[in-house]
Amino acid sequence: MPGRSHSTAQPLHSEPRYRQLARILADSIAEGEEGEYPPGSQLPSETELLERYQVSRNTVRQAVAELRRMGLAVSQQGKGTYVRQEPEHTHAIKRTLIRRGKRLELGHPFTKAETVTVTRGHARGTIARLIGRGPIHTLTAERLIIDEDTGVRAAALTTVPFDIADEVPALAECPDAHPEELYAMLADAGHTLSFWETVTARSARPDEQAALAADTILITHRVTEDQEGRALLVEELRMSAESASLSYRITPTTPKRG
Repeated sequence: MPGRSHSTAQPLHSEPRYRQLARILADSIAEGEEGEYPPGSQLPSETELLERYQVSRNTVRQAVAELRRMGLAVSQQGKGTYVRQEPEHTHAIKRTLIRRGKRLELGHPFTKAETVTVTRGHARGTIARLIGRGPIHTLTAERLIIDEDTGVRAAALTTVPFDIADEVPALAECPDAHPEELYAMLADAGHTLSFWETVTARSARPDEQAALAADTILITHRVTEDQEGRALLVEELRMSAESASLSYRITPTTPKRG
């Protein structure tokens, strides 16, 4: 009718039922210690939730999955689903590089490494995107590294593109060398090195839950570039978001002109 205003908001019933249920549970969790579901408490079983809210079992499962995606809950196989507790203390992992003369040293405290596995293959997914040169063969070294002081464990992956290994034979001979040694090999070959890093997070896969004692993992990707911006190395580090935080030194830069 003329003169009547119309709201563009979607009616509440258009929201999927699992999201409605997830929102109801999330609101209760947000009440904290005073609420029905304080940190560390166990959520009701699937059967209890479907009976209480008169929804299907599939809706309950989707709602619980949504709570996990939101970082509010964690499921333990054979035990149930619990409200996530904020960690009492996380260990700050320094993601800095320290220059000592002509050498670069890593700032993080991982001092112990288990056996390194080296494989040959094609770059895929994020690694391929970061290398940025189309389909390319790579050498990949994977190891589990441990901070002996805190017990924090991380999965470290170093990827060397074949074209760089051809230019720097030392890399092809020792792709499993410590990253500091790889930097030195590249510098000795005449490359001026620069670095950039990205950080993402996701739910841990079952193998990562076992190896890293994590429900959620932090993933860093550090790209080592030459003076022309070409990717020389890609390093991936995966660790528990519950036990570790990442610490960076911020260095101001001057923007390029033109």
